[in-house]
Amino acid sequence: MNIRRRLIAPAALAGAVTLGITSLSACSSSDAAEGSNGDKLDVVASFYPMEFLAERIGGSHVSVTNLTKPGVEPHDLELSPRQIGGLSDADYILYLKGIQPAVDDAVAQAGVKNTVDAAKLTTLENHGSEVGHDHGEGEEHGHEEEGEEHGHEEAGLDPHIWLDPVKYAEVAEGVGKSLEKADPDHAADYRKNTDTLVGELNALDTAYESGLKDTGTKTFITTHSAFGYLAERYGLTQQAIAGIDPEAEPSPARIEEIHHAAEESGATTVFFETLASDRTAKTLAKDLGLKTAVLDPLEGITDKSAGDDYIEVMKSNLTALQKALGSK
Repeated sequence: MNIRRRLIAPAALAGAVTLGITSLSACSSSDAAEGSNGDKLDVVASFYPMEFLAERIGGSHVSVTNLTKPGVEPHDLELSPRQIGGLSDADYILYLKGIQPAVDDAVAQAGVKNTVDAAKLTTLENHGSEVGHDHGEGEEHGHEEEGEEHGHEEAGLDPHIWLDPVKYAEVAEGVGKSLEKADPDHAADYRKNTDTLVGELNALDTAYESGLKDTGTKTFITTHSAFGYLAERYGLTQQAIAGIDPEAEPSPARIEEIHHAAEESGATTVFFETLASDRTAKTLAKDLGLKTAVLDPLEGITDKSAGDDYIEVMKSNLTALQKALGSK
């Protein structure tokens, strides 16, 4: 646990030395995690989906700092020298390698013992701009072997694992175990909090499975390819205007493909998101005579989000998908 030292004025030094010795001698191993002075496990999270896990599982035993401020598009994050330097003072770092290059580099330099890459707690898969529902039963994890063989640094592996409640639950389990190891004095609480959160994620999975089982169409159009895991999990087809990077400009050929797919599938809606430009999505929707709506990739929570946390926004996403797909 990091104990931050403060400069003491000379006039107060004599009294402070006596008080400091008394305080340090009374400090137990449990106090290292959360002492009488309120010290907590100093956790740094790379962006909102990691912050949510750290806060929900860590509970009252952690103090979480999010490197990505609300409203900032995580893919484009640049860290200040102060943020980079401060990483080495953290007790625990939780990040997702492959989505924020600036964070990946800074974390590698920090050398913090308790550093957890969420991508290693589940299996990443290859998702292009289109993820179809033509996967047969048992093929749901068809890319796992490839992902395991080449590692999640391989180009093309999709990092948006948090948008699949099942994969997110796998990550939550791993985060819980790592916090138990980092702070064994509070292991029982971390385990309890993990179980509670996993239960909520399982309920969310059930709601998605039943809510999207019978729909008029299985195809939805999105700004960028963030919903590949969700589409694969629930038998849908994602047609993304751009690729993994939300700011990438689609080629004319890709726009033509979207036009064709929308006509063939009977898609009704072009989804845009809160943290990236909606210009292309709205232009495409106008050209196709389709509606527009928000499907939040949950890369950050702002006052524009349709909910206060991950669970609430995911429920709002489900409602939006049901409406767009013609859920029966």
